[in-house]
Amino acid sequence: MDERISNFLQVASLRRYVLSEGKERGVEVIDCDNGKLRFLLNVTKALDIMQIYYEGENVSFVSKNGFSTSGNAFVKRFEGGALYTCGLDGVGSVENVELHGTFHNIPARVSLCSCNEDGIRVEAIIEDSELFGKHLVVKRKITSKVCSNSVQVEDELINLGNSDEQYCLLYHVNLGYPFLDEGVTVNGKICNVEPRTKWAEINQKDYNVMGKAVPNAEETCYFLSLDEPYIEVENAKLKKKVRLDFSSSFTQFVLWKSTRSNDYAMGIDPSTTKLDSHFKYLGIKRGESKKFSMKFSVIR
Repeated sequence: MDERISNFLQVASLRRYVLSEGKERGVEVIDCDNGKLRFLLNVTKALDIMQIYYEGENVSFVSKNGFSTSGNAFVKRFEGGALYTCGLDGVGSVENVELHGTFHNIPARVSLCSCNEDGIRVEAIIEDSELFGKHLVVKRKITSKVCSNSVQVEDELINLGNSDEQYCLLYHVNLGYPFLDEGVTVNGKICNVEPRTKWAEINQKDYNVMGKAVPNAEETCYFLSLDEPYIEVENAKLKKKVRLDFSSSFTQFVLWKSTRSNDYAMGIDPSTTKLDSHFKYLGIKRGESKKFSMKFSVIR
């Protein structure tokens, strides 16, 4: 270690605590700060990422619901968060399945948690199982180098059950104010844009531009075809952009925008499937594993 450093906490830190007030009571957090990028991991909810801060400034969306251990219906519970993992039983609205699936609500079992000169590293196991039914396990690894501008999520999905199973997966990556603002643009090697709804089709000319906050505005959603697996969201006023790189195992990409006042958000979501009538499960054989990953970077 550098001789100028008395304690590594001066450079980077990792702290574990349990929230104790109001709806947040009981939420277990791993608070990671690499010296430039700070990200909060929610052990209670699949080790998803609650918030991301870059040089002290928030870039992620947190809904008015806030964080909780609640089992309420989706609209009363959805917190947004920098990463909300959707699946493995449903993405979007699927018959007889909770909206966006049940995976996010499974507590993680942390197996490794470290912060040193090699960087921050957290590993956990999330098990999706049923009596007399499926046994799907996700081994999740989240890493970030000291003083870097990025955090990486790597997932390995393993079928430990006795039967072949079906699954779906979507990384719901949510951006919010102050990074997200009117005029923010979405860029990438986009070769096709497909609106999800009639309202999205009417507004398609501005599909990649964030509008101003408007009371009771209807959300818009688009399926983007990308020549390369990445997307960038740029705030020219702040001279800052978010870049999301993801594995080619995600064959679809969903762009979600809400300009509704006080629900002002953008989702940049790599997925294994489209939504609604285009929804499709993928198969995973007994003993088989599948790998998925993403890298979230903030760039000045």
